[in-house]
Amino acid sequence: MEWRHICVDMQRMFAEETPWHVPWMKTILPQIEELAGRHAQRTVFTRFVPPEHPAALPGTWRAYYSKWWMMTGEYLPREMVNVVPCLNKLIPPARHFDKHVYSPWFDGRLHSTLCREHVSTLVISGGETDVCVMATVFGAIDLGYRTIILKDAVCSGTDQTHDASLELLENRFSVQLELMDTEEFLASAG
Repeated sequence: MEWRHICVDMQRMFAEETPWHVPWMKTILPQIEELAGRHAQRTVFTRFVPPEHPAALPGTWRAYYSKWWMMTGEYLPREMVNVVPCLNKLIPPARHFDKHVYSPWFDGRLHSTLCREHVSTLVISGGETDVCVMATVFGAIDLGYRTIILKDAVCSGTDQTHDASLELLENRFSVQLELMDTEEFLASAG
């Protein structure tokens, strides 16, 4: 089994005091650090990169960034898109993959790279469970990857939508998706 760890958006702009702060990130960070630290060469950190200005993206993304103008490149310090420092130090051999929408699959680059590397299994961690993690998982399922969510290594801004998302994924996608704890996965990965 050739696998990769896709760590979704564990970035400073979500970990630190910004309008998009996700306090629960600090709770899942030890599990992600453990997995990425042991398997840095198999880890891909996705980074959600806002545009410089709202008009840089099409359609409803303009309205989205008009609401969140303070999170655009014009106002947000560029280093805030970086992965949190304890994980960023793993790059390289870990890699990062930038995206401008919720899904890392949108433009085909990540899938092409994983295909060249003969990857069949993706292990998903990061945030937020009900937004970018969900988009990552749905794309992975659609593309036919065996998909594992580390349920103690994903988080959201609200417990209610986090719990509902995990319940939905576990109940509706049981053939294509597995949920497990990080330690359980690490024991099976060797």
